[in-house]
Amino acid sequence: MVDRKPPLAPEELRSLVASGEIDTVVLAFPDMQGRLQGKRFAAQFFLDEVLAHGTEGCNYLLAVDTDMNTVDGYEMSSWDRGYGDFAMHPDLATLRRIPWNPGSAFILADLAWSDGTPVVAAPRQILRHQLERLAELGYTAMVGTELEFMVFQDTYEQAWNANYRALTPVNQYNIDYSVLGTGRVEPLLRRIRNEMQAAGLVVESAKGECNLGQHEIAFRYDEALTTCDQHAVYKTGAKEIAAQEGVSLTFMAKYDEREGNSCHIHLSLADADGHNAMAGDGEGAERGMSPVMRHFLAGQLAALRDFSLLYAPNINSYKRFRPGSFAPTAVAWGVDNRTCALRVVGHGRSMRFENRLPGGDVNPYLAVAGLVAAGLYGIENRLELPESCPGNAYTADYAHVPATLREAAELWENSEIAKAAFGPEVVAHYRNMARVELDAYDSAVTDWELRRSFERL
Repeated sequence: MVDRKPPLAPEELRSLVASGEIDTVVLAFPDMQGRLQGKRFAAQFFLDEVLAHGTEGCNYLLAVDTDMNTVDGYEMSSWDRGYGDFAMHPDLATLRRIPWNPGSAFILADLAWSDGTPVVAAPRQILRHQLERLAELGYTAMVGTELEFMVFQDTYEQAWNANYRALTPVNQYNIDYSVLGTGRVEPLLRRIRNEMQAAGLVVESAKGECNLGQHEIAFRYDEALTTCDQHAVYKTGAKEIAAQEGVSLTFMAKYDEREGNSCHIHLSLADADGHNAMAGDGEGAERGMSPVMRHFLAGQLAALRDFSLLYAPNINSYKRFRPGSFAPTAVAWGVDNRTCALRVVGHGRSMRFENRLPGGDVNPYLAVAGLVAAGLYGIENRLELPESCPGNAYTADYAHVPATLREAAELWENSEIAKAAFGPEVVAHYRNMARVELDAYDSAVTDWELRRSFERL
């Protein structure tokens, strides 16, 4: 594993607390949905007590639905087990300032039981386990995530009161790559960019996207765990900054019938010397792939349907997968081909692939764990990579990505690849998460039903 240096060293935090510049420390962990859950501590108390010893949190935080309702079916946490605590141990490599909250620092935690054993179904632990497996082969996963979001002129409270309907986007037309269109919302984008930079993230760029009010801010790739940690910090911070600016933004996969919010994930492998292990000796993108990359990519294809629950974890996630939408429907790979689920890009030291399934609602820890596990399956079984798709994968004869959460959950539950890679506890835990969401959705009466049925049926 890469030795990760924190954006803010503990001794720097002590100095900032002593001077009064920092008075609050947020300790949090990513939950099943990738949201940050935790506590705000008085900074001096954090230094005196929590930094070395950690704290506790109710273990129901990995056993509730999106609305934080207690639900059944989880082995680790229930009424019968008394809803006890697990321990939250600070990861010093993640300590940073969060400038959008004045006087505040932030640190991520790993979860453990009272006997010190890790909580294996915790998203951060799931990713750590796959990265440890990869490290045994001498590789480090280098990852970049590309999150899209939509911005509305309404506050979050106004959006809630309007049932999230008839909101006013900050742009009224397609602003993909438009400098004029992004200029309309540049004060917000600039603040997000600059304050993420001050929090230790390396900002690359911002650009407009296709849907109304849709934007993307890109960050430099990094070692997989670091990228996922930064993804979680950015996603929470962007929402907090938007709220402070009197607007709202959403990362949900499909807000309306236009283009959804994607989260394309790029991955390459570094060897022990730091060289890109996916780069081969041939010329051209397809010939320039190393044997390791070909096996790794073949593993992605073999496991893609089984692991779709990790890439598209919600009911709404599957609304993105429509032909001609730039969201994939075919289990196919291609060289710089955006109609495929897997897109090979770059050459030489930049050789990598992009998984285009995830939406903005993805839990990055679970998705990247899935990519690594799929690649390991390909390497271990020396899978051969089929021919690339040279044309329109939407209309070609390929297997289809799951069309619903129900289909994805059944594939995940019955997957021998998933059971071997993640273990039965993790498979059962996230199968139950899908069951809970499906039960809630199946019980709901939607606006669509009311419009079609109230008078006319």
